[in-house]
Amino acid sequence: MATKIDKEACREAYNLVRDDTNGVSWVTFKYDGSTIVPGDQGSEYQEFVNTCTDDIRQYAYIRFTTGDAMSKRIKFVLITWIGENVSGLQRAKIGTDKTLVKDVVQNFAKELVITDHKDLDEGYIRNELKKAGGANYDAQVE
Repeated sequence: MATKIDKEACREAYNLVRDDTNGVSWVTFKYDGSTIVPGDQGSEYQEFVNTCTDDIRQYAYIRFTTGDAMSKRIKFVLITWIGENVSGLQRAKIGTDKTLVKDVVQNFAKELVITDHKDLDEGYIRNELKKAGGANYDAQVE
């Protein structure tokens, strides 16, 4: 059965993360049968990490404040989480299904596919965003 996405509901969830006023810093998109729908949401990165269990596959859109002493900026990351116990068929569908998610989630600085809990480390994600972020003045001494 072909995967579908609830575009309107997913767009609303996506916009929650993009909104500077509500405190939502992440949202997941999960499978409900063969339809991708909004999942959990929250304000703390560790809450997101706790949703990444070994038996699921999901997508996440996450807001980070990055930058250095000279400038702070908001960056977004799109994470595809594939748990260790996800079947081969479901793993194979991730690539084509992600196209549906990217139809809604269009603004992000970095895209990551993560299958190991250690790669969910916030420092690792922030470092990847920093590499993608352009000018970095951290090396300068004031």
